[in-house]
Amino acid sequence: MGNNRYKVAVVGATGAVGETMLAILAERQFPAGAVVAIASERSAGMQVAFGDDALVVQDLATFDPAGIDIALFSAGGSISKEYAPKFAEAGAVVIDNSSAFRYDDDVPLVVSEVNPEAARNRPRGIIANPNCSTMQLMPVLAPIHREYGIERVNVATYQSVSGGGRSAMEELGRQTAQLLNFQDIQPAKFPVQIAFNLIPQIDEFQPNGYTKEEMKLVWETQKILGDASIQVNPTAVRVPVFYGHSEAVNVETRRKITPEQARELLRAAPGVEVVDEQRAGGYPTPVTHASGKDPVFVGRIREDFSHPRGLNLWVVADNIRKGAALNAVQIAELLVVEGLEPKTRTA
Repeated sequence: MGNNRYKVAVVGATGAVGETMLAILAERQFPAGAVVAIASERSAGMQVAFGDDALVVQDLATFDPAGIDIALFSAGGSISKEYAPKFAEAGAVVIDNSSAFRYDDDVPLVVSEVNPEAARNRPRGIIANPNCSTMQLMPVLAPIHREYGIERVNVATYQSVSGGGRSAMEELGRQTAQLLNFQDIQPAKFPVQIAFNLIPQIDEFQPNGYTKEEMKLVWETQKILGDASIQVNPTAVRVPVFYGHSEAVNVETRRKITPEQARELLRAAPGVEVVDEQRAGGYPTPVTHASGKDPVFVGRIREDFSHPRGLNLWVVADNIRKGAALNAVQIAELLVVEGLEPKTRTA
């Protein structure tokens, strides 16, 4: 990486994803000469951890983006729409974790292990990070699609409450404690009780009866894999788990793929770890495998005996780490490999 030292901004630094972005930047020793933590006015002046150091949070509304080389955004769609173009106009490459730009034709939607080449074509200076449920699915589907072709994907997600932010995690913890103490609960973040329950709604309902979270899986899968003919049939469910999304995936391929061929492909796939033993506990779960880990874990690989070219998979990943923060940092690393010139070069 030579003498390049980048000035990196993390916007939304006090949120769960922003804090994890900072942790991963430090863990992976990203070549940053300076890292700036940025959040809303109410968080300005707070301190957040960056490796062994502490960063003072800057106010986004008054922050001057001049001099920033790479900006990692995880502050929500409305903030991204307002401020990401300002950072890009000031010369930064913005890597945005919201849905604000994912479906724009002139903004690449990138999974580092799947379509890294797409990051080079960024006419607006913005690169989009996919939704967490799409993110963990892509490293698994991509090698199958490239070798055997995918006609259709049926996917049911089991998504942890951390995908809804701190308030969602607090609600699960609070409701669990209240119910265990025989107290009444009052839903706030979720429309109904989440503790000891399942909620088959994530995000708002669309005119077609699907939720926006479900439609993200459709749009983003087609864009990332570069094939609008892939049919996706999603159901997204919120479950009372703190960290880690799980997905039951049924794939209909254009050419038949056996479970053995799938295991061989996936063992060689970057960012994927196969945990697939036909015994009790021989499969990945959010708690035992995914939480706090980098890989996407896949197991329960088996033939769909109801379809001549069907394959069933169980896919698990940490939605905050792998599903959001890690991919953003990996995209930043692609920029370094590409040869992005920092505004300030140090000896």
